[in-house]
Amino acid sequence: MKLDFGELITVTFTLFAVIDIIGSVPILVSIKQKLGGISELRATLISGALMILFLFVGEAFLKLLNLDVGSFAVGGSIVIFIVGLEMVLGLEFFKSDKDVKAATVVPIAFPLIAGSGTLTTIMSLKANYGETILLIAILLNLIFVYIVLKLLGAIARLLGPAGLIAVRKFFGVILLAIAVKIFATNAAGLIK
Repeated sequence: MKLDFGELITVTFTLFAVIDIIGSVPILVSIKQKLGGISELRATLISGALMILFLFVGEAFLKLLNLDVGSFAVGGSIVIFIVGLEMVLGLEFFKSDKDVKAATVVPIAFPLIAGSGTLTTIMSLKANYGETILLIAILLNLIFVYIVLKLLGAIARLLGPAGLIAVRKFFGVILLAIAVKIFATNAAGLIK
């Protein structure tokens, strides 16, 4: 089987833009500081498993639950909106019991890394590209996600406390805007 590198680059960068791990750095640093650490490998593996699972059974799984992609996207957008509010206002909505394993799943693996936007994008890309290309693109993005998660401490030191606060508030507003866009795009079709 011949691999089309042009398609692979397109799909890889599309997923990279949607996952937006760089934009999530302030949130991740904040969660890491709040919990005293995160499990980078576990977060990467869980988000990777969600992406690969959705690649192969996403639409069927949602249909089994009598849900559509729009409902799924709206639910994820609400969680993303709350995380954005936390960042901008400095409030804590997700009460932490200092359980690193629980925080690794929500909100790190889902919805920050493998959120509704990522999972919906994977299902959309599947209509135009082969599963092999999508699988390779997901794996390439997961490698980058893992590297960023491992370097959070260095990134935090590089930005410093004031830089981290500024970047956190900036990306909080960006996250709020993304959540509103996902909600607005999908909510209209849900109201009947």
